[in-house]
Amino acid sequence: MASLGDCSATELTTLLGSAANATAAAEYICTRFTDTSKNFTNITYAIDNTYLLFSAYLVFAMQLGFAMLCAGSVRAKNTMNIMLTNVLDAAAGGLSYYIFGFAFAFGGSSNGFIGKHNFGLKSIPSRDHDYSFFLYQWAFAIAAAGITSGSIAERTQFVAYLIYSSFLTGFVYPLVSHWVWSGDGWASATRTSGSLLFDSGAIDFAGSGVVHMVGGIAGLWGALIEGPRIGRFDHSGRSVALRGHSGSLVVLGTFLLWFGWYGFNPGSFLQILKSYDTSNDYYGQWSAVGRTAVTTTLAGCTAGLTTLFSRRLLVGHWNVTDVCNGLLGGLAAITSGCAVVEPWAAVVCGFIAAWVLIGFNKLAEVCKYDDPLEAAQLHGGCGAWGLLFTGLFAKKQYVYEIYGPDSGSRPYGVLMGGGGKLFGAQIIQILVIIGWVSATMGPLFYILKKLKLLRVSKEDEMAGMDMTRHGGFAYVYHDEDASSHPPGSFAIRRIEPDGTSPAPINGSTNNVV
Repeated sequence: MASLGDCSATELTTLLGSAANATAAAEYICTRFTDTSKNFTNITYAIDNTYLLFSAYLVFAMQLGFAMLCAGSVRAKNTMNIMLTNVLDAAAGGLSYYIFGFAFAFGGSSNGFIGKHNFGLKSIPSRDHDYSFFLYQWAFAIAAAGITSGSIAERTQFVAYLIYSSFLTGFVYPLVSHWVWSGDGWASATRTSGSLLFDSGAIDFAGSGVVHMVGGIAGLWGALIEGPRIGRFDHSGRSVALRGHSGSLVVLGTFLLWFGWYGFNPGSFLQILKSYDTSNDYYGQWSAVGRTAVTTTLAGCTAGLTTLFSRRLLVGHWNVTDVCNGLLGGLAAITSGCAVVEPWAAVVCGFIAAWVLIGFNKLAEVCKYDDPLEAAQLHGGCGAWGLLFTGLFAKKQYVYEIYGPDSGSRPYGVLMGGGGKLFGAQIIQILVIIGWVSATMGPLFYILKKLKLLRVSKEDEMAGMDMTRHGGFAYVYHDEDASSHPPGSFAIRRIEPDGTSPAPINGSTNNVV
């Protein structure tokens, strides 16, 4: 069917017949049709770019969620340090992704391994990408770096954060996103040149592998090479809980991340004003966006509740931190297949994600692996499950609507009757991400350790990095009736056995860690 702008003055003149000024009238009518068509095109671009910008803002707000979650999960003496690293992830990641990362990821036309155009956003905007697309992808890149910072919290030098964050967002992460999301990527389900991996490509719609596994595996290597925090395991090897200082911040961070996930998953459509050419004019990409938000919600809710009752049975009490981590594990898992599965399948995804997280946490304890935020287990483990889940439950209709049937038929979920090719592509993606991140981030952390740039001294770690590295504690404590004492006069006193008057211990002790 011809579009609104397909207007021929010659054909229209014939229809007008021999009327006076028929040619002029036909040209005028076609000009108006063409102008109207351009206006509709401009409106479409404006709506889609506004939608993508709004989604980018939501994903960027997840940095605040990461900051709050991290702050609440560490001890009070390291609060300023972990907050500063989250700011650093965004700032250092912004420059490195602008200069190198975006070009490596989406600098087409390129080869299947790495992008090679648009360094420093050269030739942007274009028909393929606008500035809103860069902002959205930058928010994803710094999310991966934020995941890694949680794994190595409370014991890492500030310069190490700066180095790894720039390297991860400027090189390691962009190549993975190029492979899976670029039209040139060798594993991409939207590849426009060359054959698809297993005639399918790897479906990782919003980044269970590209973002979460990359950040989680990087954090795994950082924590392994750095070693556990002092006191995390006793002399006999038994686990000792080093609990975070604020459950309130953990809950606040979890809700902020959950809120941002509605930009992370539904926003990955990149556009909303698109019809699927069905007989139902009310059904289009806007419906798929809504469905994706629903699957995201259900997976998170199911994982949170499953963790709540499972941990109650395992440890005997209700733990809000465990529930928050379980909920986030469900969100990380559904991120891969959120757009191509039914809502009921999202419930299955969340239920199994909770047990994946519990299992990996138990394995970490046995292996004496210390991750203050369970980032490697949560994002790495649940992210890998999310990729496998997509290969099992991706629905034919949704896969065709989003990725297109191309020539012949495109594989979809094993349990939905689509054969095993998509599942095979998902396994390849998992293995490649593990191998690539291990081959790049592992040596980087090892070199930093050998150069004595990775871990702080034992004295600094025991005292807390807020005081030794950042000029003071994040919180100021006063006794309950501070107005009745001049500053520095409060003292802890002991009762002497001989009945003499109490004597102050070590002078003023009005600061609390």
